[in-house]
Amino acid sequence: MEKLLSHFLGKGIPEAEAAQIVAAFKVKKFAKGEHFIEEGRTSKHLAFINEGIFQYYHLRDGKEVTTYVTGEKTFLASIASFFSQKPSKEYVRALADSEVLQVSYTELAKLKTENQAFRSFYISALENLAIGIDESKTNLIMLTADERYAELLKNEPKLLQQIPLQYLASILGITPRHLSRIRNNIS
Repeated sequence: MEKLLSHFLGKGIPEAEAAQIVAAFKVKKFAKGEHFIEEGRTSKHLAFINEGIFQYYHLRDGKEVTTYVTGEKTFLASIASFFSQKPSKEYVRALADSEVLQVSYTELAKLKTENQAFRSFYISALENLAIGIDESKTNLIMLTADERYAELLKNEPKLLQQIPLQYLASILGITPRHLSRIRNNIS
């Protein structure tokens, strides 16, 4: 709970309000390979990754297509499913033994109405999420695979060390062989 509390305190939320927010979250552990959410199920929780790493992916013609990987001290959700309370169109699974702190949709709604500091944080987080999605979409269209890799290297160097190459290649929209060439050219 300390990492989550520190996260909220670092966002300028007063200690009493941060403690109230953290109290709404519950610890849940995931074994490597276990799913946080599966396609067709409705996402009932938003989580903060205390330890571990998670992969977002879709199945296309029976093959996994990784769209995103995220690690410690970030939030985790099948966003469209969680906010709309409709079935997920993606899978999210642990790539390592992991521990999250999760809050239910109902508890989150309660926090938004009862805790002004959380409401402000929540609005800011959603704005940043929208910016990130827009930047990702633009980068996928406008940048070459080499440039997208360079952006990831600049912005997420620690995460890149944790992601298996086949998932990283999928995120970049290239083959693992092409990724190896890109990495060799940068080294």
